[in-house]
Amino acid sequence: MSGNEDSEIDELNRREFNKLGLKYLGKIKDENLKHSMAARARMARIKLWAIQVTTILLLLACAVQLAALGEMLGAEGGGVYKSNGYLMVSSNGGLNQMRAGICDMVAIARFMNVTLIVPELDKISFWNDQSEFKDIFDVDYFITSLRDEIQIFKQVPPNLQRIVKMGKYYSMPPVSWSHMPYYLQKVLPRIKEYELLHLTKTDARLANNGLPLEVQKMRCRVNYKALRFAPPLERLGRRVVEILRQKGPFLVLHLRYEMDMLAFSGCTEGCSDEEVEELTKMRYAYPWWKEKVINSTKKRKAGLCPMTPEETTLLLRALGTDRNIQIYIAAGDIYGGERRLESLATAFPNLVKKETLLEPSELLPFQNHSSQMAALDYIVSIESDIFVATYGGNMAKVVEGHRRFLGFKKTILPDRKRLVRLIDKYKRGKLTWENFSLQVKEAHENRMGNPTKRVEIPGKPKEEDYFWSNPQECLPNDVD
Repeated sequence: MSGNEDSEIDELNRREFNKLGLKYLGKIKDENLKHSMAARARMARIKLWAIQVTTILLLLACAVQLAALGEMLGAEGGGVYKSNGYLMVSSNGGLNQMRAGICDMVAIARFMNVTLIVPELDKISFWNDQSEFKDIFDVDYFITSLRDEIQIFKQVPPNLQRIVKMGKYYSMPPVSWSHMPYYLQKVLPRIKEYELLHLTKTDARLANNGLPLEVQKMRCRVNYKALRFAPPLERLGRRVVEILRQKGPFLVLHLRYEMDMLAFSGCTEGCSDEEVEELTKMRYAYPWWKEKVINSTKKRKAGLCPMTPEETTLLLRALGTDRNIQIYIAAGDIYGGERRLESLATAFPNLVKKETLLEPSELLPFQNHSSQMAALDYIVSIESDIFVATYGGNMAKVVEGHRRFLGFKKTILPDRKRLVRLIDKYKRGKLTWENFSLQVKEAHENRMGNPTKRVEIPGKPKEEDYFWSNPQECLPNDVD
């Protein structure tokens, strides 16, 4: 071949090579482009995933913060609630006095449309119990079970905590036996003015009668539904009930014959001279017990003294109480000890109390906390086949009302004034046992916790039937 032909062939080869090279390079570029696009897609997916993860983490952090705030305040989700301010309350008295007062305060707060702070319990009364609300009541259940009606916080919100710590908030004792207009017209304006108000007392601050039906129903809802005891107390109380049930029916005797009760009331029937002196000294030792000089004999005849163990024995026997029934004594230490319980133990040998039914280790967490020990007795009292109270104190009244709410469970309400007369006549030989027993039964025929209309005495609320002993508006059937 000539040189020209060789050159043409070389030129063709170069062109073909270039075509192939360009084609190859194109493929490489395409592949690179595909890889680049894939890489960018992967990177976009990674960025999107990172954004999603970050968003989720932020949402979780917010949720944790909200949960922490909710736990701090005790606020639970519910309906839309417009609060007019915040209400702090300090309960006063023993367990059942505080219980009734707390229920009243919830109803009051609800109808003023204010946020209630979980009530502070009494720590300075005779009992000197340092228990907090959560130690006695199930605070979380209390809050959540009422969230559709009222907002309740465990403590004041952060913006008000400083003035609480400094004590710079408005305090007042509400007027006893008040109706709702008092709270709406006298108390609510102060809450709106100061944002936070502190009521220093809760006992008997709401009237028995003349209140709107929804207020009465709210009081009952709190007491019988929302205000249940803390789980450890509930469990131990139910255990006592189970132990008693295994042996058959049982009667709970609220034998209010402790030293403090006798010293406070000035009732000394059956006490020695030394005991009378000891009780008198105790009464003078407490300045807030205003009545000092007391005629025990006159007070007893007026039916104003707690029944003695001996008088209680005669009542139970006269009513025909089964000798072998278990009698659970719901009380603290009986003044005079075993000596004063001798007649009762002889007539009814199956006397028991929580200290004899439970191991010391089971009661240890609750000892030195009188309100917690009283809560155990309350649980057993509600569940008993028969309940008998020897004095018309707060526990007797609140348990009576609770047993009415549960279907008018048998609750013997001694007519102490009439009983004293009958007992004294029997002891003097003026009544045979048969006549004494017959008259005791007749006197208590309609005092067994059966349905009855609550007594109203306009202008004299203290003399009316107590709402908590007969919550008529909430009972299973209407009373004519």
